[in-house]
Amino acid sequence: MDEHPPRLRVLIADQDQRRIAEIEGVIKKLGHIVVARLFDVSEIAEATQREAPDVAIVGVDGKQSHALDLISAIVKQAACPVIADIVADEDSFIEKAARRGIFAYVKHGERPDMERAIDIVLNRYAEFTRLHGALQTGATIEQAKGILMERHGISPDEAFAELRARARNTNQSVFAVAQAVTISYPLFKPRVIDAD
Repeated sequence: MDEHPPRLRVLIADQDQRRIAEIEGVIKKLGHIVVARLFDVSEIAEATQREAPDVAIVGVDGKQSHALDLISAIVKQAACPVIADIVADEDSFIEKAARRGIFAYVKHGERPDMERAIDIVLNRYAEFTRLHGALQTGATIEQAKGILMERHGISPDEAFAELRARARNTNQSVFAVAQAVTISYPLFKPRVIDAD
């Protein structure tokens, strides 16, 4: 049985209509769906919320500062990886774009190059998301342990045992219990009243 790769939802951003059309042609040849074509940074927040793209491609052939602003806005607003499609190699731009959050770049990406870039980006982004989630989970559990230690005067091991026991008794994950502790903690802190 021939298995087709899933169709991705792709956002394309560039300041040049012609470049957007070129990139869109490549994306459609790969069998993916273009869900948004953006020119202006101010359009990104609404479009990414509305369309929930799987990947974003920013074309770079004009003002590099505009492309960098597009990259920054997409990284900030969208939960998807970004590919820069550049016309000419320029190390300083690639370095700046990497600091802004691109996961890959292609040089005027035609079908095979774009296909490889998308595959690489999706794999790297999945790993990034997994690691980010693990770090966030660990930090939340450590914060909850600290709260329990401070409130009950117990050791780190005892605090973790308390979280684990509560998770088992409520049929939740340790992370879910830790999250509840950290969210509710400010409600139970003693309030300091100013003596004016």
